[in-house]
This record gives sequence, structure tokens and C-alpha cells, in this order.
Amino acid sequence: MPRKKKPVIEYRHYSLPISFPVLLLSGERWRISDIKSEHLHFHNHLEIGICHSDSGIMEIKGETIPFKAGDVTFLPRYLPHTTYSSPNTASLWSYLFFSPEDLFQHSFKSAYSSFEPNLWRMQGKNCILNKEQYPKVYSLATSVVEELKQQKPYYQESAYGLLLSLYIELIRIHSTNEMLAEQEAEHSLKSDFVISPALEYITTNYMTPITIDFLADLCHLSTTHFRRKFHEIMGSAPLDFLNSTRIEEACKQLKSSDYSILSISEQVGFHSISSFNRGFSKLMGASPKEWRKGAKSEAQSAKASILEFTGWV
Repeated sequence: MPRKKKPVIEYRHYSLPISFPVLLLSGERWRISDIKSEHLHFHNHLEIGICHSDSGIMEIKGETIPFKAGDVTFLPRYLPHTTYSSPNTASLWSYLFFSPEDLFQHSFKSAYSSFEPNLWRMQGKNCILNKEQYPKVYSLATSVVEELKQQKPYYQESAYGLLLSLYIELIRIHSTNEMLAEQEAEHSLKSDFVISPALEYITTNYMTPITIDFLADLCHLSTTHFRRKFHEIMGSAPLDFLNSTRIEEACKQLKSSDYSILSISEQVGFHSISSFNRGFSKLMGASPKEWRKGAKSEAQSAKASILEFTGWV
């Protein structure tokens, strides 16, 4: 009997603007094909999507869930999924990407240790919220999109307030459903996206010393199996992904601060300036000094071209 083919999972990296770290993708470019992709994909930021037209299917955590115009989707980072429209249609979407811990770090009380839901407890059906049942979510999400599109005076302040209200509403909805899925958490940890704990840890602790053995333990895998699984999913070794995360954070500081290159390299977790310079030049094609001098556009950031706008139509 032939072995079941394993799903291919793509990592889609989105670089956020530094001045206001929210990325809006909207317009005719963001129509979803009716052809089902053979690949699942996941993002490095929280994704909120708004379906403006037509209908289709989302596949999340092994669940097949229908969507229609007016639905709002809420997908934590590192949650593999795919979307395709109903036959002979191409549903139109707007997408918001942001990292709650960066955007809202001064708005929440210090008691909040985690800004995103535990995706192991999050059932796929709770990722799609329909307009009829959750009119407040739809109204807030569409209002954020309009503010970012129109860019009237004080639009960032308005978008921030709306997005904070939207995020709180989503967390409230998630919290009411969390207990229902708690018994499934252990099973999901074993069967779903097994390297997610390592990705989450790198995202929030990239500036600290991190070993492969430690990351493997987080995922309940042997070091050898972890290396193989990580490379299979991410297309790179764990330490390469860690270093690219550090370098992207360094890019933000090089562009937005006057800290010395040595100071920045230490802040993002490199223990020698030589290893930082070498890794930076390899990834960015220029030395940190050269890159800082030429960093003029908001769009420029580490790995900005990696699967950034692929696989949609």
C-alpha cells in the first residue's frame, strides 16, 4: 500500500513597516484562486483577513471550513493553512498582518505574558467569524482597512485604536472557546505543526543564547529528528533561521536608531561583531554599515523577498 504523501508547508515571511508596524494587503491583486494549492502555508505574523466577495474553503489544522463574503479570519502566526475559492470564482480579500506583542506592548498590563492564543487549543472553526454572528468584529476590521487605505490625518492613531479594539474582541471570543478545545491540546501538539514551539521561542527570545538541543526539547523531538523536520518545513537549518531573525531585528534598529553597529549586534544576540558582519553580509548582500546608509525605503528589510507575495492566484 503506497505511503500517504506528506503535505508541503511554505513559510511566507512578511516585513512590517517600522514607523507603524501593520501591513495591509488589499485590492484586486488579492483574489484567491479556485484551484486548491498542494501546499499549506504559514506566516511570521498574526493574519486577519476579510472576505469581500464570493465563497470557498479554508483548510486549518486538518479541518475543512467554508467561508463566504463578510467573514473575518483570525490566524495566529505559524498556523499552517490554505484557502481556495468556490469553482469558477475568485474571492476578493483584504489582509492585515501585525505582531500583537510589538504593537500593543504598552497597552496591555504587564500581567499579560502571551498576546496570541495557544494555537494548539484553537480549533479551526473558530478562526472564521461570520458577519451575522460577530458584527462588531466585521465593523472594526473593515474600519481598520479603510483607515489604512485612505490615510487621512491621524490615520495611524485611529487605526491603532480600532485594531486594539478588534484584537481584544478576538481574544474574548477565543477565550470563550478555549476550554472546549483543551482536551485536544495534547493530541494536537503531537500531530499538528510540530516545530511551532521552536518558532515561537525564537521569535520572542532571539536575543538570548539558544541551542539546537533546547529547541528540540521544546518540540519533544530528538535533536536529529528536530533538525530534519525543521529543514523539511522551513527550508533552512534552525540556526540559520535564528540568525536571519536576529538580522531582521538588526535591520529595524539600523534604520530606526543611532545605536552603533556593535551595540546592535549585541542587542540582537550575536556574541562577536565579526560573526554579525559575516552573517549580515551573506543575507543582505551588503555590510551593516553599507545597508544602513542605503536604507531609505520602508519596504527594505531582511528576507523581504522570501515567498512574500506568492501562491495567491
